[in-house]
Amino acid sequence: MKSSPEQAMKASSGCVFDIKRFATHDGEGIRTTIFLKGCPLRCAWCQNPEGLSPKPQLLYMKSKCMRCGSCVVTAKHGGVSMKHDSIRLQRSASEDWQHILELCPTGALRYDAKEYTVEELLKEIQKDAPFFRYGGGVTLSGGEPLLQDDFACRLLQACKAEGIHTTMETSLYVSLPKLQRVLPYLDHIYADLKVFDSAVHKAYTGVENAVILENIRYLLQDESMRKRVTIRTPLIPEMTARRENIAAIARFLSDCYAGVRYELLNYNPLAKAKYDYLDMEYCFAENPKLYTKEEMETFYQIARDQGIQNLIIE
Repeated sequence: MKSSPEQAMKASSGCVFDIKRFATHDGEGIRTTIFLKGCPLRCAWCQNPEGLSPKPQLLYMKSKCMRCGSCVVTAKHGGVSMKHDSIRLQRSASEDWQHILELCPTGALRYDAKEYTVEELLKEIQKDAPFFRYGGGVTLSGGEPLLQDDFACRLLQACKAEGIHTTMETSLYVSLPKLQRVLPYLDHIYADLKVFDSAVHKAYTGVENAVILENIRYLLQDESMRKRVTIRTPLIPEMTARRENIAAIARFLSDCYAGVRYELLNYNPLAKAKYDYLDMEYCFAENPKLYTKEEMETFYQIARDQGIQNLIIE
């Protein structure tokens, strides 16, 4: 039996679920964004549910499936069945999944991640080097990239050795020593502060936020770091997009550093389709729409009223 990606993982490698080229919303200029698997949070609205598990997972993309039945015939232990003209997966079944996936003619069945060494991933990054000359670079995202802290640190070191601008998107739900380890190799950090009240934060993300607040305070009170940090709040209807939440976050941030860079991210309605690939349930039965320009201005004003002077508005 061939080994699965889970079995192939080595300590010297990292698990990557996507490489997004020509990204323009993940930092300065045109960037290559590397999405690392695994996250300690379980945000109800997670935009990248395929990044939650630290291990590769099976994806089924119904739109690509031609219903040929090769996967059903090949599965020997009930891992794949067909019902009402649609494939059903029992992901915990002891199947030769790699063989089943190799036989899929359209790629409708695949793993959601791949293992890379630092050297292999750097080669992928260097394919985009011509674009980095104009202010771009590499962004590590996830999941939570610092859940693979050793790999992330070595990759950042390798990028800096090549003169590549580096950025990280992080929840900051990580120990301070792990955060401090990567700081010398980062040009910018985008950190989320989703909910200020710790009990509400736990209700929506699965964890309390004391560690996150302490790490934000550490970064914003460090004169060598604070101008290289942007704090973001994703605006999720009925959850984070509440007046009292935005006001509390803005007060906290402006108290830490009056010149803090703060960005309010409009709701992203595109994530829902990813949940179908993983047979997961999305938090909204009816997907909300983007906030209008006028609604976004209301949120901006709440932040300004609490002392935020440096709002990042795209």
